[in-house]
Amino acid sequence: MRFEGFGDGAVEFYEGLEADNSKAYWSDHQAVYREQVRGPMEALLAELEPEFAAEVDAGGATGKGKVFRPHRDVRFSKDKSPYKTHCGAVVEAGRGGGAYYAEISADGLLVAGGCFHAEPDQLARYRTAVDEPLHGTALEEILAALGKKWERGGDVLATRPRGVSADHPRLELLRHRSLHVARRWAPDDLLHERGCLTRVRTAWRELRELNRWCADHVGPSDRRR
Repeated sequence: MRFEGFGDGAVEFYEGLEADNSKAYWSDHQAVYREQVRGPMEALLAELEPEFAAEVDAGGATGKGKVFRPHRDVRFSKDKSPYKTHCGAVVEAGRGGGAYYAEISADGLLVAGGCFHAEPDQLARYRTAVDEPLHGTALEEILAALGKKWERGGDVLATRPRGVSADHPRLELLRHRSLHVARRWAPDDLLHERGCLTRVRTAWRELRELNRWCADHVGPSDRRR
């Protein structure tokens, strides 16, 4: 299926879901979700996956694309609302080893990449690489090249890792337990046009060096292989 943009009612659907996150609302609007949100997201992913799957080839595992399910896992959450208020899709070889991510919600479009989660073995490899001058400096340069239009995020320690000196030149990066960047676009006409594909593709191409660094120096967790 060729991607032609998200449906005209996609943003309105999520505005309604934010106001009424109930099974009744979901049942009444499920066709809108399938036709104007999930269907277009699957089409977007199908067109982009051939280019970007190889970009996150890590440990012999080639990246794969998937659209995340709409239901929330509420077993260990205080928030018992049953449905996610966004639709996300990703191309990755293994969680934490570099990812290309796209998301639509009431806030518009979000594109992101990097290491969204790190098991202990991944975190150890990340910190070893950041501590090493060659690889650590390379990551600093990659993040600097992305510029201010990309918002840096992740799980960050309030202090510093044990054994790391307070004057370490890359202390800020060593405090990260996960590291990713994101760009956002408010709802606009392009969201509903084929040009949205170009927007995501262009943004994902900007993330190549970051995801390659993650694939090379973090990689999928040994626990999940």
